[in-house]
Amino acid sequence: MEKVKIGGAGTLIKIAYRNILRNRRRTAFCISAAAIAVFFTVFMQAWMAGMTDNMEEVVRTFDTGHVSAVSARYEAEKEYYPVWFPIAGGNYAEGRPVAELERLALGLNGVKAALPRITAYATLQDSTVKHAFLWGIKVREELALNSFNLTRRDSGIVEGRYPEPDANECAVGVRMAEKAGLRVGDRLPLKTVSAQFSDKMWSPVITGIFQFDYLKYDEDAIIVDFTRLQRLLVLGEGTQQFFIYAKDASQSRALAAQFKALLGEDSVVRDWRDNYFVAMMQQSMMVFAVVYLVFLIVASFLIVNTVVMIIHERIKEIGMMGSLGMSRSEIVRVFFFEAVFLSVLGSLAGCALGGMVTLGFSFFPLELDIFTGGGMKEFPMSGTITLAFDPVILAQGFVFGVAITSVCTLFPSLKSAFVEPVEALRR
Repeated sequence: MEKVKIGGAGTLIKIAYRNILRNRRRTAFCISAAAIAVFFTVFMQAWMAGMTDNMEEVVRTFDTGHVSAVSARYEAEKEYYPVWFPIAGGNYAEGRPVAELERLALGLNGVKAALPRITAYATLQDSTVKHAFLWGIKVREELALNSFNLTRRDSGIVEGRYPEPDANECAVGVRMAEKAGLRVGDRLPLKTVSAQFSDKMWSPVITGIFQFDYLKYDEDAIIVDFTRLQRLLVLGEGTQQFFIYAKDASQSRALAAQFKALLGEDSVVRDWRDNYFVAMMQQSMMVFAVVYLVFLIVASFLIVNTVVMIIHERIKEIGMMGSLGMSRSEIVRVFFFEAVFLSVLGSLAGCALGGMVTLGFSFFPLELDIFTGGGMKEFPMSGTITLAFDPVILAQGFVFGVAITSVCTLFPSLKSAFVEPVEALRR
């Protein structure tokens, strides 16, 4: 019998729309399957992006700036924080003056700020905590560029204040204060080794307690004024480390090359992306991508199985359509349009839920101690992770949900459409 043409795409779309409304339980089930799959794809992408952003910001804030410079001899022994290898280069036999380094750096196009830092090990006297490291920084200039507490986005000070310039003062981390029973106003006797290999005894007054939400610093760091530590360690006008902050982070590699040319072969100048942990994280993203791909496959199977089940439950309906004169291509298109409606609704629901959750956790970070047990001391990550709320991630999740649901509907509907109407009605 010759098939009768039912109508154009508009008529088939109307039939598909009515089919959705006919069985609301079935519709809700299919929409839920797509929504769950899309939600978890959005959440996982936001989680991975949040972890990467967290680590990169910690590295830039505490370890590298956008560009970092040290002497070649310091680089060879950097795990010991040797202060007897200041940045030199050029005609400077001893350390190159900080003022000269700042002049060279700020003369480069695209530099926002340039700051020296000193890091040195210290042995604490009369304390239950025996070892720590001195972090000599220009506090006011640093705080104008960075938020030391990456969770609260503030200076990190929780009690008192940071040391004043060139003052006999220091600030300690909250974990160190708890372990050693230290309070604001106490003196902190300590010993360190100068650039001349002589022991230096020092007893600064604790003026503040900070919490950076970064275990390494909260537990081991003693913040002192840069100039004071520079003089204590007999560095003259030089510095152990020098950091450059760029106006545009994407230009940091070019700035590193330019600054390296100015300092010469005796120095090591690195872009922040050369940091070991950043490079390791970038390589680990390949593993995360495989995990994410597996998750996408699982999510796809969830959608496919739901759609296949729904189509096979409606085999008699397909037979009825064929007996009423619909061609096989029209039957397939009805199911395809129906799947598009369901996938759009499900994907929108999944994106809406994923967007609300990721937006919420972008303001209220997740505590990483829940997953790590508090052991993140040597890993450059803050104690919390902020999920990345990104419209691009939402758009990718939406496209994934619509594409998978719509495409996977074609195969079972094609198979069912080729069943003879009489045979379909018998099932």
